[in-house]
Amino acid sequence: MSAASCLLTEDQFLCSICLDVFTDPVTIPCGHNFCKTCITKQWDKNVRCQCPNCKKIFNTRPELQVNTFISEMAAQFRQSAQQRASSSSSEQQVSKPGEVPCDVCTGTKLKALKSCLVCLVSYCETHLEPHLTMSGLKRHQLIDPVENLEGRMCTKHDKLLELFCKTDQMCVCMLCTVLDHKTHDVVPLKEEYEGKKAELGKRDAEIQQMIQKRRLKIQEMKCSVELSKKDADREIAAGVQVFNNPERFNTCACVLAKQSFSSGRFYYEVQVKEKTKWDLGVARESINRKGHLKLYPQDGYWTIWLRNSIEYRAGAGPSVRLSLKCRPEKVGVFVDYEEGLVSFYDVDAAALIYSFTGCCFTQKLYPYFGSGRNDGDKNSAPLIISPFNFTE
Repeated sequence: MSAASCLLTEDQFLCSICLDVFTDPVTIPCGHNFCKTCITKQWDKNVRCQCPNCKKIFNTRPELQVNTFISEMAAQFRQSAQQRASSSSSEQQVSKPGEVPCDVCTGTKLKALKSCLVCLVSYCETHLEPHLTMSGLKRHQLIDPVENLEGRMCTKHDKLLELFCKTDQMCVCMLCTVLDHKTHDVVPLKEEYEGKKAELGKRDAEIQQMIQKRRLKIQEMKCSVELSKKDADREIAAGVQVFNNPERFNTCACVLAKQSFSSGRFYYEVQVKEKTKWDLGVARESINRKGHLKLYPQDGYWTIWLRNSIEYRAGAGPSVRLSLKCRPEKVGVFVDYEEGLVSFYDVDAAALIYSFTGCCFTQKLYPYFGSGRNDGDKNSAPLIISPFNFTE
């Protein structure tokens, strides 16, 4: 490059059409030099052959021959520039995550020093040099390095989006403020950015504080569960005694109501919706509550029941299969003690399901409820008992 620098300045290696170092340079009759491809395309799209620099018109299209001297000088200039780039790259910082890389670097990407709004390219220190030394490139607008240069340009005016319109909540360029956003509230983009950044930082701190509180609450709940588990384990280890008194059923999931009746009439309703198994009715005080139960009048039970979701029976001794038009969701039980009557109704359909008649009651009667076992959650719905209504 030393020989070339004695003859030509660096600006003279620049094609005025593409603003890049000559490629296959040619000299036209007026003495100006261009890349062969650049001037050929320029003349192909125009009717007249004219010099782009001095505007001289050639009546006959000149024959283009590569100027070997300038071509060699341009090649030496490129080689020298590459050597300088190679020697200085080790001194420059390699682009880290979050930093803008040089778009020209091949292999290891160096940290960009500037971004060009004309070229829409970011340059490291080495590749930025032509923009600082060559007159054609000096006219380009350089800014601090940014990513996604195309997205930072106004699509309407092809200018940098450096302002923020608070009225429309959008980024705008200088021309936008004169035309479409003339009367709007506009501030520098950096000012709006700093404000939003501070707001997000405050919100992030609040969220982190809330997360910390939630974590402490979860930890408290875990400790509480652990204590409950330890207490439960302690009770199991100590043994929890269940008294096997005469009033307790020991094999079936069933109970008697607390209140009994020995005269008059009484009525209650039970919701049996979504259950696959249940028993309902009344039972005398002296029934057997241990082992397998026989739900028949001779054993002190006047009941109906459901099995397998669809099989309804009345415990008439032997049991009687009941044919129902629809599955009852609420069953009403009516008892007339003196008449010896126990009747069951589908409350919603207002239809009689079954009646025990001619019964002889001599003891107290208790409402009887059998919920059936859970059966893997298939029969997990509860029996819901409505308040008793009495008629004397």
